Amino acid sequence: MKNIFTLILIALGSLLVSFTNKGAEMDSVVVALKSGNANMLSRFFDSRVDISLPDRSDNYSRSQAEMIIKDFFSSNGGVKSFEPKHRGENSGSNFVIGMLNTNNGRYRTTIFMKQKGEKQFLQEVRFQQE
Repeated sequence: MKNIFTLILIALGSLLVSFTNKGAEMDSVVVALKSGNANMLSRFFDSRVDISLPDRSDNYSRSQAEMIIKDFFSSNGGVKSFEPKHRGENSGSNFVIGMLNTNNGRYRTTIFMKQKGEKQFLQEVRFQQE
């Protein structure tokens, strides 16, 4: 009986850590967007990332994606704020929809992350001008 109770506690603890890590990774992505820090954001990129900007859309390598995002932030005069509006999860994928406010405009921003092994990786970023 004692062994069963111990196994249940270990299983629940592992499950809790798994859920906490997912939220922590997405929270770090939100912090990176709020601060306009492309380098911090790139730490969560998968090996290839889909990026959609108002004037172009493509699939980029991790290093290319970081440069594209950095250029987007600077060409818009820097990031003033990012306000998450909606979060969700579906089959091991997480997403956040929010509003990115820059000095040159507002962008509806969608972030998609996918579970791979023990970690969540950023798969897609979309910026749609309001």
